[in-house]
Amino acid sequence: MMFLVVLSLLAVCVTAEDPESAVLRLEDVPAAEAFIDSSEVAVIGFFETDDARGYPEFLAAAARMKALSVALCSEKLVWAKYGIASDTISIFRKADLHQEHLNLSEAKKLDADGLVRFMTMNNVRYVTEYNQASAVGLFQSEVKTHVLLLATRGRADSDPLQERFRDLAPKYTGKMLFVLVNGGEKSNARVLEYFGLESRDLPRIGIYDGSSDKQWLMPADEITTERVQSFCDSFLAGELQKQNEPDTPEDKTEL
Repeated sequence: MMFLVVLSLLAVCVTAEDPESAVLRLEDVPAAEAFIDSSEVAVIGFFETDDARGYPEFLAAAARMKALSVALCSEKLVWAKYGIASDTISIFRKADLHQEHLNLSEAKKLDADGLVRFMTMNNVRYVTEYNQASAVGLFQSEVKTHVLLLATRGRADSDPLQERFRDLAPKYTGKMLFVLVNGGEKSNARVLEYFGLESRDLPRIGIYDGSSDKQWLMPADEITTERVQSFCDSFLAGELQKQNEPDTPEDKTEL
């Protein structure tokens, strides 16, 4: 009996220490489609063999990115489905309908830290919290219009606002990226300044258009789903742009 207990404990320890055992393997196209569809951001490591360059580094990075859905795939029919020709790490995003591919044969350096940065920068969701890392993915996206909820995390009204913001974001998939800016963070002071705001003015809703480098603030009042939706629709219809031109900085600014 004691032998069985010890054997079971050893099995648990080996499983816990083996990062590969925690990563799903996709065996066919339906499995890959279901995996990608199940998450806002899905990461797939397309490796022909377990001995491929970057394979152990990918597993190590995946073990550190607990918030991301990560899988492996060596099935060539799946590769063909997504246009994969060689070992590649791919990120599939719903918010901007984007696929980001890292061709491992072209990577000069491969380590777990670098792959973690790659995954973090491209972790663009229906609502993405703004920080130094996420800013890269946001500004590299083909969707150049950002809807910002500028709020101070921890305030009693911030959680309901964030919930309404998140509920609205999927309606604008591929058209606008929804971004949460924590106005209580000193590192975000530049964003508030760009919109002419101070922390005492929050919460507010703003739109930033990367193509024109212009910004608009929704008039101060209660932030309701209907008002935010109307604000977004007004921009998409071109009506917001016809109003008084907002003040813009002389140089193009990355928030």
